[in-house]
Amino acid sequence: MEREALVLARLRGEQSMTELCREFGVSRKTGYKWEQRFLDDGVPNLVDRASRPHVLSRMTPAELSQRIVAA
Repeated sequence: MEREALVLARLRGEQSMTELCREFGVSRKTGYKWEQRFLDDGVPNLVDRASRPHVLSRMTPAELSQRIVAA
């Protein structure tokens, strides 16, 4: 897995984060994000995550939507 290889190389101190990210074709922000995820919970935490927000702040409440449709 590419993410795991980047993080393990970083932890071994083989290259700087800048060099590793250039080699793996990702931004430094992404490299540091992967490193932190690995340190938090290991390899299983390196999978893609949904980027969809958990809460939609501007969403009309379900009860209000039902009342509008009923009217």
